[in-house]
Amino acid sequence: MTARILVVEDRENLRRVLVQALSAHFVVDEASDGREAIVRLSEANHVVVVSDVKLPGADGEAVLMEARRRCPAPEVVLMTAFAEVPAAVRALRAGAYDYLSKPFEPEDLVRVVQRAAERYALVQRTRELESLLDERESPLIGQSPAMLAVRRMVERIGPMPVTVLLLGESGTGKEVVAKELGARFHKGPFIAVNCGAIPENLLEAELFGAAKGAYSGASADRAGLFEAANGGTLFLDEIGDLPLPLQVKLNRALEEGEIRRVGETRARTVQIRLIAATHRPLDTLVAEGKFREDLYYRLKVVVIPLPPLRQRVEDIPLLAARFLRLASARFGKAVRLEPDALAALEAAPWRGNVRELRHALEHAVAVCEGEAIGVSDLPEELRASAPSARVGSYREAIELAQDRAGREYLSDLLRENEGNVTRAAEKAGVERETLHRLLKKHGLEATRFRTTPSG
Repeated sequence: MTARILVVEDRENLRRVLVQALSAHFVVDEASDGREAIVRLSEANHVVVVSDVKLPGADGEAVLMEARRRCPAPEVVLMTAFAEVPAAVRALRAGAYDYLSKPFEPEDLVRVVQRAAERYALVQRTRELESLLDERESPLIGQSPAMLAVRRMVERIGPMPVTVLLLGESGTGKEVVAKELGARFHKGPFIAVNCGAIPENLLEAELFGAAKGAYSGASADRAGLFEAANGGTLFLDEIGDLPLPLQVKLNRALEEGEIRRVGETRARTVQIRLIAATHRPLDTLVAEGKFREDLYYRLKVVVIPLPPLRQRVEDIPLLAARFLRLASARFGKAVRLEPDALAALEAAPWRGNVRELRHALEHAVAVCEGEAIGVSDLPEELRASAPSARVGSYREAIELAQDRAGREYLSDLLRENEGNVTRAAEKAGVERETLHRLLKKHGLEATRFRTTPSG
């Protein structure tokens, strides 16, 4: 199926030229102003939007913002006059694919739109693959002995209505394990609440519900999370933060299988499968009188300890690959992880565990300017973890030096020609497409070097 694009240009003669040039390769819709463009975007799925920056009705930046709200979002190529280049640069930062400075040749527009369409197809394919991975791939990622033990335990007790206590540092994936246990239970809903995130004076009503008038402004009876999870799984995260009075009420509810709403004497029967989690040492809290011993033993029917990431370094490549796919799909990029960056990830202390690793990969994908994530793209606190470069073979040293020299030459070439690829190719004595391939290989984008309009 031929891809559909939208051309937005208020000058009819120029719009006709653009449509004619693009119609040989795409199905082309057209709009004469920003408002009409926004209407056209709602009427069909477009792969690429080509829009002038200065338009009546709504400008090109407004068209870009509307396009980015679409799902799937088309790539946007902007056309600018000299005075509009700053607006185009802002648009690039806001998610536009590229811009062309007027005047330009129609074949240049076709070439840019074709590349934008290829990127759109790549992003959609990445998202489709990610969706398939989400359906088929276990969220409990890892082949380390510790993670294999966790997976075996989850498979064994997942379908059983047994109380489970998850122990581990913050960021080790306790909620992920809880959701997987809930998914394997095959009964009722999965309801989660963080006991440390809700003010103490509201937590009781949140868990057990409240009768009409129990609190100021309570104009009707309200069910709590116990009732919402009835027949299914209730996950109480950070159970160690639960106040002592609520520990008493929770223990009684688990023992009797009944709850009472705040301000109500009538008991309501509930049947739930409880999963609790904490990063705090409950046995220590019990010894200090901060956690009830009877509740502690009621919770630890089955205990699943989750290892910190630093104790399962062999799982980092698998986790990194997963998070890289997620971030690539989210930000519309196709990037890979360089060996030196992976080595830095494996050497990091990971005080924030898996959560910190995921955020680090999101940062790297967001700031990466080429197709390869290097150490320089990682968060600053992780760069110090990068191992010193090893001494390789003579051939490897030569190839590395050549690669660096090539990148520096291309950077200087683009800087000298202000990002104008046509002029740079002529200066280098190569075909324009050859230069594009070299720029792609070295992860360089001509738009970064543009300071004045280019043809």
